[in-house]
Amino acid sequence: MQVQIEKVRERVSPEEWTTRVELAACYRLVHHYGMTDLIYNHISARVPGTDHLLINAYGYLYSEITASNLVTIDLNGDEVLAPQTPHGYGVNQAGALIHTAVHQVRHDAMCVIHTHTRAGMAVSAIEEGLLPLTQTAMRFYNAVAYHDYEGPALNPDEKARLQRDLGEHDVMILRNHGLLAVGPSVAEAFNRIYWLEMACKAQVDALSMGRKLNMPTQQAKEVTADVLHPKKRGLLGKRAWPALIRMLDSIDPSYAR
Repeated sequence: MQVQIEKVRERVSPEEWTTRVELAACYRLVHHYGMTDLIYNHISARVPGTDHLLINAYGYLYSEITASNLVTIDLNGDEVLAPQTPHGYGVNQAGALIHTAVHQVRHDAMCVIHTHTRAGMAVSAIEEGLLPLTQTAMRFYNAVAYHDYEGPALNPDEKARLQRDLGEHDVMILRNHGLLAVGPSVAEAFNRIYWLEMACKAQVDALSMGRKLNMPTQQAKEVTADVLHPKKRGLLGKRAWPALIRMLDSIDPSYAR
């Protein structure tokens, strides 16, 4: 169904509109923190109480995403509600494949974020993957899934392998490709991709110095992962989210329109 962009808020439930605003904010935050790849990549969120997902139209920069120009799709990737814009943008099929694959089996994953950052791609291309070099990286110690590269995500058969490899993990490194994070809320998914990205950046920096690495003890790695686990610390994203929204509102509140 195509809807005039000015009419989107009138055509969706209050719950969907709230999710649209949060998801648009997430797109702006990913842009703000330099985790974008031109018009590519995607962040998706499940519309509460439905099997519908919100995702970006293929052609917008993340800095252009608003609550009204997000597209609603079903779990097959088919458009349910598409805001009419002068550009006529649709949904990227490779992005829809990755995101619907996760949402189909991870009902706890309200939000899914996939990035192609320079640091994320670099770490995805080395055999060891993410190393427990920093406290930030140790948050994910023994908690990172890996998925081997099969080419651009256009083969529907890859869905089953994506689902298998992710399992119950909250973050996954797509080898030779990029990063993926899921969360029970937009706030938590953003927190996880932010920390994963920072861990990758620190790893690239440390390896680039050509010096002997100081590896933490096994006990330190296990203690850190345990202390920073959501079951111990609670949802870290929820704590930071209000401050991030205040920052966005002070910079450009147009995401919420």
